[in-house]
Amino acid sequence: MRKLTVEEIAAQRVPPSLVANAERTPICALLDNIRSLYNVGSMFRTSDGALIRKMYLAGYTPCPPRKEIEKTALGATQSVPWEHFSRTIDAVNALRSEGMRICVLEHTTKSVPYFAVPPTAFPLCLVVGNEITGVSPEVVAAADLTIEIPMYGMKQSLNAAVAYGIALFELVRICKNVST
Repeated sequence: MRKLTVEEIAAQRVPPSLVANAERTPICALLDNIRSLYNVGSMFRTSDGALIRKMYLAGYTPCPPRKEIEKTALGATQSVPWEHFSRTIDAVNALRSEGMRICVLEHTTKSVPYFAVPPTAFPLCLVVGNEITGVSPEVVAAADLTIEIPMYGMKQSLNAAVAYGIALFELVRICKNVST
């Protein structure tokens, strides 16, 4: 075993010309009042890696172009389709009208572990909330399901971008196991 070179990794990369027309995973993301531009950029980069359908930035979540977002997105703002909504609940309603199930990443009385999402839940939109206050209560109330990442230490949450990455790639795994 050896580490791949930068050139070998680059040779495996999907060219930008093909990404625009690639078949995307039936998952969207909705960022509910995320404060950190760096978290937004990181979520763009993670979304590109998962080839999700679209990101929705809502409330005061910062939007591209911003140098702080680009610092962590590394160009993913160009490969991930995105849209901004002033109110998160308006995005939820629009997504639901398109047949998306709303999946909130939050500790609730009905949360299930992130790895227990049923394969029948797709297509879905993963909602991630503010770094301090979490997902807005009206969005939680409108959710079709809520998932959480079990925590075993003193802290009961992870950084929003880290939690998003964990949950998103598990959802991709569940989804792809169904369709393959």
